[in-house]
Amino acid sequence: MSKQNQSNQLHVVLGLGSSGISAAKLLKSEGKNVLVLENNSNKKLINISDKLKSEGINVILLGEQLHINNFTPWIERIYSIVVSPGIDWKHVTLKELRNRNINIQGEVELAWERLNHIPTIGITGTNGKTTVTNMLNHVLKLNNLITEMGGNVGKALSKIALESMNDNYQELNWLVLELSSYQIESSPKVEPTIGIWTTFTPDHLERHLDIESYFKIKRSLLEKSSVRIYNSDDKNLSNKRKELPQGIWVGTNNPSSYSYHPKFWVDKEGYIFEDTKQLFHKSILKIPGNHNLQNLLLVTAAAREIGLDHSSIATSISSFKGIPHRLENLGKINNLRFYNDSKATNFDSSITALKSIPSPIILLAGGIQKKGDFLPWIKQIKQSTNGIVLFGLSANNLQKALLNSSYKGDIIVKKNLEEATIASIDLARKVTSKSILLSPACASFDQYQNYEERGDHFKELVKRHIDSNDLLF
Repeated sequence: MSKQNQSNQLHVVLGLGSSGISAAKLLKSEGKNVLVLENNSNKKLINISDKLKSEGINVILLGEQLHINNFTPWIERIYSIVVSPGIDWKHVTLKELRNRNINIQGEVELAWERLNHIPTIGITGTNGKTTVTNMLNHVLKLNNLITEMGGNVGKALSKIALESMNDNYQELNWLVLELSSYQIESSPKVEPTIGIWTTFTPDHLERHLDIESYFKIKRSLLEKSSVRIYNSDDKNLSNKRKELPQGIWVGTNNPSSYSYHPKFWVDKEGYIFEDTKQLFHKSILKIPGNHNLQNLLLVTAAAREIGLDHSSIATSISSFKGIPHRLENLGKINNLRFYNDSKATNFDSSITALKSIPSPIILLAGGIQKKGDFLPWIKQIKQSTNGIVLFGLSANNLQKALLNSSYKGDIIVKKNLEEATIASIDLARKVTSKSILLSPACASFDQYQNYEERGDHFKELVKRHIDSNDLLF
């Protein structure tokens, strides 16, 4: 479209989640004509729609899957389209719109164009990225750096961009961004100052189709980063080292354990080193699991690159208590501990949790099963648990897989998380377990809006039983 009729140009936002809402408000603040299209329609979305309309933003709740016909009334006016992460970047409708030479970009890229003067840390990976993002942001803030945490966690990046326009806005020293494969794919202009790749295992294959495509999307973020930090303990990353741009590698073992020398490593006594310089002991980390030691090394490497001294990093890490829904310790009654790991939406993440807490464990799992190999998960279940309670859409399928594997523990199937929690407590009494762990290994969308809602429900259920004292045995 010619830029001559800018007053008539239409900027379309797809999706009415937090990123879509923020993108629409950002564009509106710049004086643009904005239209938001949302596939779904319900009471909550109607309320959001009404509020946006009162602010001069037009919203249409389609109540159907996205189709090229949805754009027909405005096709000659559309100047740009902003896509929320939940919409497939390769959607057939987006392909048709690209063929009409309409500019299409992700919400993160829209915001990035307005924030790219701020030094940025881009953190990606199949698992671990949320903990690394939160831990690093925690360290930077405690060292008097002005930061914002956004992207896939914290604030939508468009909201940060919108806030930066306020008169009383305080200029940021760093943006700390968790970036999912969906966000990276739709935002190719994003070029972080520091890129961190935590882990790489099969995930989101229902959208990316094959693991090589998924790998290339993740790698593209590191290729555009000025400084790159990788996890040597992740076999998939380490094996592809020669295919990756050069960077800083970290590992939780002695350098002799690797075919190359990680810059940050841990000796047999638990001291963390930067090359030959001893920094601090791993005991400063207050959250469980070797995976969190990997996370600590990634954060340390980034913080040292930014210029923080090792004693300041150590002091900051010692006060980091982890994040909600990721191996969150909910308390202990007698010898039974409760852990909320609702963020474990794939098998590999659930394996990590099973390795990290006291066993034997009663595992709560289920939801919408993703593509991927569940055999390593079942192998770990056999090692760490003496019972499992399944719930949600994939419960029967997972039960069948466990039975076929000759699992010796009790297997219980329930309709929902509330029934599963009650059953897990009864089972823990019966078989004398040390931990009850919600680590679903599945997405939450069959019964919840997101993993946070699922985790909050579990915390409420556990608190209810603790408060009623019916766990004493």
